[in-house]
Amino acid sequence: MVKVFKALSNSNRLELYLQIVRKHDASYETNCECLISDIVKSLNIGAPTVSHHLKELANAELIFTERKGKYLVAKVNENMVNEVNELLKLHLK
Repeated sequence: MVKVFKALSNSNRLELYLQIVRKHDASYETNCECLISDIVKSLNIGAPTVSHHLKELANAELIFTERKGKYLVAKVNENMVNEVNELLKLHLK
C-alpha cells in the first residue's frame, strides 16, 4: 500500500491516474482501455514525464500498460482499487 500512496502523492501522477480512471469508466461497456496519447494532449507535461509517471503507476500496480501497435494502452487494476477501498474502510470503522 505504501507504493500506491507514494505513487498518488505526486499531483501530476494523480491527475494522470484520475484521467485513466475516467476513460476506463467511460469505456466500461467496450474494452476498458485508455489510449495514453489521448490523455497526453490534455496534460501540461511532456511525454518523457508522462512515461515516467506511467511507470510509477504501473510499479504501484495501479494500472497495467501494454502496446497495441504504435499506441500505449492503460487499464485500471481493479483488484488494487478494491484492496485500497477495503483498507480505507477498515480505518473508518
